[in-house]
Amino acid sequence: MLGMVLAAGAGRRLRPYTDTLPKALVPVDGETTIMDISLRNLAEVGLRDVVVVVGYAAQAVHERKDALEQRHGVKLTLVHNDKAEEWNNAYSLWCARDYFAQGALLVNGDTVHPVSVEKTLLAAPETSDILLAVDNVKKLADEEMKVTLDGSALKRITKLMDPAEAYGEYIGATLIRPGAAGRLADALKATFERDPQLYYEDGYQEMVERGEQIHVAPIGEVDWVEVDNHDDLAKARTIAVRY
Repeated sequence: MLGMVLAAGAGRRLRPYTDTLPKALVPVDGETTIMDISLRNLAEVGLRDVVVVVGYAAQAVHERKDALEQRHGVKLTLVHNDKAEEWNNAYSLWCARDYFAQGALLVNGDTVHPVSVEKTLLAAPETSDILLAVDNVKKLADEEMKVTLDGSALKRITKLMDPAEAYGEYIGATLIRPGAAGRLADALKATFERDPQLYYEDGYQEMVERGEQIHVAPIGEVDWVEVDNHDDLAKARTIAVRY
């Protein structure tokens, strides 16, 4: 199984940091970046071959590749998203489709969370080929990627949902088992071909609509944050020092 990090996004709301850096390389604890935390977590659970999807300011990742590998004891394979500044991340994840068959633990490159999330996903029973890490403790608002369930299986995943209806928030970490490879790639392709501004989570919804079973793993009460803006960055800096 591989680690996988989506790190192609521009993060325009984090300027001036992201004038020259992708969001994943914004520092959150001294010189420690969001990507450092992602790679450290993946290495801690034994995933030392890591695919990183790059796009915006990709040269910055290339320049730090050797240092990141040495610091975390990992081997990085960089996959280029040629439409990172034009299209949303359904296409970005599809760019890594050739690696799905090896199985992957995917993390968003803008999420700061402890390694307990990766451990929860890897320890979960094999009930489905795709397993989503979900926070069902946090109070939700409009911006979150919310989920509802049908029994124990995913029913809906979207930001466009009344928070009161949601079971919880998908936190940007997915266990992709090898059996899902072809079906996931096909669903992502159908998603971005329908609308290139859709999220990869819309690809998961496409799979559900096709009859796919996708399950969720509650992460418990965990301090984490998706870093979209400067308020999020401030929160990330208060929690990253505790990991």
